[in-house]
Formats: sequence, structure tokens, C-alpha cells
Amino acid sequence: MDSSGSQVDLPGFRFHPTEEELLDFYLSTVVNGKRLQFDVITTVNIYRYDPWELPGLARIGEREWYFYVPRDRKQSNGGRPNRTTGKGFWKATGSDRPIRSAADPKRLIGLKKTLVYYEGRAPRGTRTDWVMNEYRLPDGITPPKEDIVLCKIYRKATSLKELEHRAAMLEEARSSQTSGSPVDSLSCSDQESFQKLTALEKTGNRVNAVLAKEEEEQEQDVVKIEVEAMTTATVDVQSRPMSLTELEVPKYSGLEWMQDPFLTQLRSPWMEQWSPYYTSVLNI
Repeated sequence: MDSSGSQVDLPGFRFHPTEEELLDFYLSTVVNGKRLQFDVITTVNIYRYDPWELPGLARIGEREWYFYVPRDRKQSNGGRPNRTTGKGFWKATGSDRPIRSAADPKRLIGLKKTLVYYEGRAPRGTRTDWVMNEYRLPDGITPPKEDIVLCKIYRKATSLKELEHRAAMLEEARSSQTSGSPVDSLSCSDQESFQKLTALEKTGNRVNAVLAKEEEEQEQDVVKIEVEAMTTATVDVQSRPMSLTELEVPKYSGLEWMQDPFLTQLRSPWMEQWSPYYTSVLNI
């Protein structure tokens, strides 16, 4: 970062000051008419811009953007300040919260006011996710040379439930309108939320398609492996020679019929005595 503060070029540098540092160092220094060597906070009348235009005007910041803001004359004289922008207005929520020193809790170092941005015109408007914390020094301590406050602008994270609610509102707007584009009739915040929800839905559909494709490919691979295994088994059976056990057939010679048990009985002695005819037949 150069000494003029016109450029920030420090890799890895993050600007996340505490509330005490914002009040007791940055705001107090500028209110007393002094200038910092490294001017990382610029002076902007933020009420001339809509909140989504402010990040481009800040000198540093990724999710939080800081500005010195000149106080309105009505606010300086104790009246109600004018916080109306081109497309909406900032509305305070609750009362101011005192900020005290961490080293000396009895010492009041400033006040903090929280505001939310609404699109439309008061008293009606559509609440958005843009939030502002306005820090100012306590009144009556020392006459300020610069009547300004320090504002931190950021966007509150939108829950999935809120996105679904806005998507339902969008569907109702589509069904109720007969002409024109229903998306254009919504606020910028609702349009961005719907785009986020649509992107999440598209991403989920793409993930499901990829998973289904992977499951289909896995099933095809399993079927292919089973077919290859069956083919290999069939080839092995066909190529392998079949070996059957040879049947042993009894071999008979010309005289082996005489060993028959029935004929053996015929050769018994009592048969020979019974008839000489049988004896002559058996001795053939």
C-alpha cells in the first residue's frame, strides 16, 4: 500500500477491525481532523447510492465494506436524519447500543446503531439482506472538527428457508400476472435470491444426473464381467478333453462257461450216481 492510500497491494491482508478499534482509533482520528498514513477507509455519502453499489466504492473489503459518512444536518441538530436512497431507505432496528472499552468498561467510547435496507418507499417496503452498522462518538465529549460517522456495510447470509419462501412468492407472482415479466417486478434482493435457489436446483440436478450415469456404467461393467466369465468357462469346457473311466468287461474263454454255479451243481456226485446219461453229457 502506498502512502497516499490510493491503492491496496498487500497479499493476504485482511481488514477486520474490532468495534473498539473502529471508534477509538479510526473514527476518533478523523473526527479530530487528523489523517492516517494508510487511508483504507474512504469518505462517501452512502445515501446517494443503493447498497449493492457500495462495494465498488470501497477501498478494501470482501464481505464487509467501511465508509466515513458525513452526518446530515437534521441529524446534527437532533432531528431525524434522511436515510433515503434512490430505490429504498435504511430503517433503524432497536435503540443505540453503547460500546465500552475492553480495558476500562466504565469508559464509554461510542454508540452503535443497526439499520436494515428496505426497497420501496416508507412506511412500506420490502426488507432486504443488506445491513449497516453505524458507529459514532459520544455526544458532548469534545467539539468535533469533522462531523462524520463510520459505517460498516455487509450483506446478511440468507437461509435456505428464506430462499424457498421467496421462490414460493415468485411462483405466486408468475401465476397472478398475465402480462409483463414477473421476475422484473420483484425487488433486486428477491431476484438475486431466486437466482441463487435456481442455481442450487440446477446444481443438484446435474449431480443427480452424474450419479445416475455412474450407477448405469457400474451395472454395465458388472454385466460385462459376468458375460466374460461365462464365456471363459464355456471355452475351457469345450477345449478340455473329456476322460471317462473305461468299463472293464469280463473276458470269457471257451471253457469258462463250465464255472457257472448251476453247472457246478450238475457235476455233483449224487447226480452222477443218479443217471449215467448226465455223466456222459458233462464229460463231453
